[in-house]
Amino acid sequence: MQLIKSEGKKNGKRKTGKKAKAAHVTSTLLAASCALLGNPTIADDWEFDTAIMYYSEGDRVSALEGIVQAKKTFKNYREFSAKFVADSLTGASANGAVPQAEPQTFTRPSGNGQYTSNAGETPLDDTFKDTRYQLNLQWSQPLSERYIGSTGIQFSTEYDYLSVAVNGMLGRYFNNKNTTINMGVSYASDTIDPVGGKPAALSDLVIDNGQFSSQEAFNTAFADSRESSSDTKTTLDWVLGVSQVINRKWITQFNIGLSEVSGYQTDPYKFVSIVDDAGIAVRHLHESRPDSRTKQSFYSQSKYHFKNGIWDASYRLSNDDWGVQSHTLETRYRFLLSQNRYIEPHIRLYQQSEADFYTPFYNEHETLTDFASADYRIGKLNTYTIGIRYGMKLSKGREYGLRLEYYNQTPQDAGKTAPGALSTLDLYPSVDALVVQFDYHF
Repeated sequence: MQLIKSEGKKNGKRKTGKKAKAAHVTSTLLAASCALLGNPTIADDWEFDTAIMYYSEGDRVSALEGIVQAKKTFKNYREFSAKFVADSLTGASANGAVPQAEPQTFTRPSGNGQYTSNAGETPLDDTFKDTRYQLNLQWSQPLSERYIGSTGIQFSTEYDYLSVAVNGMLGRYFNNKNTTINMGVSYASDTIDPVGGKPAALSDLVIDNGQFSSQEAFNTAFADSRESSSDTKTTLDWVLGVSQVINRKWITQFNIGLSEVSGYQTDPYKFVSIVDDAGIAVRHLHESRPDSRTKQSFYSQSKYHFKNGIWDASYRLSNDDWGVQSHTLETRYRFLLSQNRYIEPHIRLYQQSEADFYTPFYNEHETLTDFASADYRIGKLNTYTIGIRYGMKLSKGREYGLRLEYYNQTPQDAGKTAPGALSTLDLYPSVDALVVQFDYHF
């Protein structure tokens, strides 16, 4: 059973627990509806799924994640599940500033101390370190012969982030339970508490290059660049889906989703550089993003059981009012080597367009807009993942698996002409990562 996906940690600093929050709750709703499609057997004992994953971007972010999920089915097909996730991230994350031919110095997010980027390389904030804990509780049960329901709650906490979410799902059977239509809703409330406080939108990064007469003068200037100590964000997700059993070997699923995000969505640790005609960075501004975002999505999945294998394919289309449109195509095929062993190759392709306010840098002659971000994660990019999983079933319902994957993320040229020396530097470096996961079911 594949419990952990490497998505979310691939994109650097602001990863799981933040932007992936609503997506996670939505996937919980979909998983709940799928689980209720069949006729589960009554389990006298608890079932446990455990996994540990290691993710590494080389000289950037590394993550170690562990997960434990427990499930028990009671009388009348009522089911309770609980999942606990703990992950630790360390390394360096791109801060959004452009590379330069000379080393650059930046103030740490707390305002205490500085870090320096290497000449000719993407500036990386090497202070990145975080630990996240997440707890999910879910209850599912039939409401009548034709209706099923599910409800749950999620808690997630990090050093600078806290999230609480609730969800509910209602499904109805048709066509002798071969067709299920379900509707789910989730609501998440997040509190963001950035290290050093929340920067004012498009305010200058305060750097002590010797121009301050005292530490107190620097501290005052740094405090003036802060707007508040924290902020909040809410996310409301709706999902409407249908699952259809075509025959004994083939099942399909289709979902449409709507997400409304309101509140603080700026990354407080990212900058946008302002460069002169020679390509020299003369200032760095704290980025600014809109405080509302509406997303629409379409998802389809199909599974087919061949004589000696199982094919699983899915496609997702997502669009939002920031101008970001994405396509995700994913497929895996489980080759049954024997009654108890299998291998499962996996391919995932992803493509997205850039946000309307994305820019790799500003020229000093340009007029600043209300919103601007140089974060490559909302820029135009292509990614692919290739991997393989080996699994083996043991006695008494136990099973273990080992997954190995390679991930590549390649930001695309935004079409903005780089002036002077900036044209000789790589503004869109690719990111490579390795994922190793071991899981055990008992």
